Amino acid sequence: MALLEIKNLNVTYQMKEKEIAAVEDVSLSIEEGKPLGIVGESGSGKSTLAMAVLRMLPAGTKVEGEISLKGKELLTMPEAELKALRWKEMSVVFQKSMNTLSPVHKIERQLMDMYRVHDGQTPAKEIKQRLAQLLALVNLPERVLRSYPHELSGGQLQRVSIAASLMHNPPLVILDEATTALDVITQGQILNEIKELRDKMKVTWLLITHDISVVSSCCEQVAVMYAGRLMEYGTVEQVICHPAHPYTMGLLGSFPLLYGERENLKGIPGNMPDLSKKPEGCVFAPRCPYAKEECRCGRTGMMEIETGHLTACPVGRR
Repeated sequence: MALLEIKNLNVTYQMKEKEIAAVEDVSLSIEEGKPLGIVGESGSGKSTLAMAVLRMLPAGTKVEGEISLKGKELLTMPEAELKALRWKEMSVVFQKSMNTLSPVHKIERQLMDMYRVHDGQTPAKEIKQRLAQLLALVNLPERVLRSYPHELSGGQLQRVSIAASLMHNPPLVILDEATTALDVITQGQILNEIKELRDKMKVTWLLITHDISVVSSCCEQVAVMYAGRLMEYGTVEQVICHPAHPYTMGLLGSFPLLYGERENLKGIPGNMPDLSKKPEGCVFAPRCPYAKEECRCGRTGMMEIETGHLTACPVGRR
């Protein structure tokens, strides 16, 4: 049984005068111990998908499909049951950690309050010991507990958020652009810590990012999204080393290589389509260098080109 399974997920934001199809017919799964990275441009639907899993979308948002965690259906689960499941079965680390912490309370007070929401029986002394252990796991000294958020750096705050997400040993942790706002060195340090935590805590990550290099460094599976649709899905080796979809190829072509001969980077021309007025055919066709007339007339479903490697358009293999 998959740890997390998403089937035919559709998410539509209801606006005053129009509907925004943010996620369309997305299906994917995460096996326990095999972290999945979801990559794509801003506006591709990555964070919307994550918030759908957490059921934290704005009121009035239309959600269709199935999302199950360890066999439990999340979309139809009563709110009280879902509240008990959050943080114990799944948790999240957001991009801007400063916005998730109160500026007027010390870190210890905030983390203890978070802990007690889901476990009010544990004595304060044991909670403090647990918090100190978690901070050590993310390479923070115990004195951080006595600090206010403004006294910590961005990297330290993000480590605090990661520690908070691990309080109750959830099997699934969602990292929503958790390292995007950090400098390259700090980002690298935290990504290394995330990889170590995977083995120490037996946690499975769902990593949301626009940086394909982040996915390649700490994930086993990767899903490429564009304009709300899944473009390509498979192992990191399959998708990054042998891309099949033109959009994946474009993302890789716009990323500088550390080794080998110097090459000019090539951006993807054009812009993301209006999500309220998507084209009838392939959503990437207006920007695709391989697009033909049939691409603009109809859409194809995901096709498997090798075991576990799916793509919406295998033009790169022709």
